[in-house]
Amino acid sequence: MTKIDLALQGAPVRTPLAKAARRDAKIWLCLGLIALDGAALAAGFAVTLMIEQPRVISEGLLTVILGALFVHFAIAFQNQAYNPRCLTHPVKSVRQTLLSFATTLFIFLLVAFSFRLTGKMPRLAVGMGMVTAVTLLVSQRLLLCRIVRRAFGDLTAELVIVDGANLPPAYFGREIIDARASGLRTDLDDPYMLDRLGTVLQDYDRVTIVCAPEHKIEWARALKGVNIVGEIVMPEIAALGPLTTRQRGGVTTLVVSWGPLNRANRVKKRALDLAATIPALLLLAPLMLVVALAIKLDSPGPVFFRQERMGRGNRIFRILKFRSMRAETTDANGARSASRDDNRVTRVGKFIRATSIDELPQLINVLSGEMSLVGPRPHALGSTAGNELFWRVDRQYWHRHALKPGITGLAQIRGFRGATNTKRDILNRLEADLEYQHGWSLLRDVSILARTAQVLVHRNAY
Repeated sequence: MTKIDLALQGAPVRTPLAKAARRDAKIWLCLGLIALDGAALAAGFAVTLMIEQPRVISEGLLTVILGALFVHFAIAFQNQAYNPRCLTHPVKSVRQTLLSFATTLFIFLLVAFSFRLTGKMPRLAVGMGMVTAVTLLVSQRLLLCRIVRRAFGDLTAELVIVDGANLPPAYFGREIIDARASGLRTDLDDPYMLDRLGTVLQDYDRVTIVCAPEHKIEWARALKGVNIVGEIVMPEIAALGPLTTRQRGGVTTLVVSWGPLNRANRVKKRALDLAATIPALLLLAPLMLVVALAIKLDSPGPVFFRQERMGRGNRIFRILKFRSMRAETTDANGARSASRDDNRVTRVGKFIRATSIDELPQLINVLSGEMSLVGPRPHALGSTAGNELFWRVDRQYWHRHALKPGITGLAQIRGFRGATNTKRDILNRLEADLEYQHGWSLLRDVSILARTAQVLVHRNAY
């Protein structure tokens, strides 16, 4: 039985390097690249010290060296010098590291001129040290790219999904899944099917769809929220040469999705989440205990309300809130939005909803990585606007799930909260979420967090 026969029966065809091994290899190789850069810079400083031949290394000089290393790594990280693509693309790798080194050198000289230290600098020693560092930086990156490409080939974890179409020969050696045999469908009205697709794709860097023409639009819409590069094989548009196509192995594909944040930006966002969430949980623990006790005394039932919501990559998770309604009247699917005089809300619930205290347990979701502090608000699967399910109002609704859902977001600070009685209510939120997604920056996250404090108590919070 051939690989293609196995694929068409729904069995994944594994490439020589499995996706788990690829993922682990990328992590360790990137860490090794950081260590090699550190060794190259340290060697440059060592040459400077040997030429200068100081009797002792002063504490001030050691501080300068450590500071320069920190600045270089911060700039290199920002410049994508440790992006996994630098492991297999020598030109990109060398370009990014040289740009980072030049920026560090510019900052170093600017500081030296500002403090009038240029006259005291051993210019020959510093010059030789820089030449040594640059030579080693370039040499080790070229050598590493050569070794990685020989040992691992392409480190990108790619999955090919075949849905009722002929598989191009160029894809025969890749990891393949037959959509129909595996029970995968592009049903935008079935959140659980999208959850299944998101789960299948969560460990991949790229997915390529080979499908019949009538299915391409639905696949394109389904891939918008999966948070990885998504492509659809479309040989019929090759003659048009649009800018959003790629050519690999003689096969033309149309790029239909990108993860909105690259690896470096995802790390920054996660670092902000942890830096704010851990202290917040420690500081708010007494308040949360008091609220939990008040909920138990006010009405029978659990302290927390758990509900399925749609998260990043269209994967379903269970959101945590303080229970604000009577246990026997809670709506698991969220089909009924809370209203201003909702008789399901308890006395304690009315207060914690009005002050947004009921949202505090979501800090646990942030800590576990299911949510972020800032992002599109996750909605209940049965939520409606004007008696229409959210995703049926506008198919772009699924695009918002390319980012982790947030406790707060751009829509919330603009006042788009409360019940969604009309289609315009959800469209306002969707437009704000997509604007946030396309214009993300760490500074914007900090700004949204600061402005959230102004809308914790809101006229639409009930």
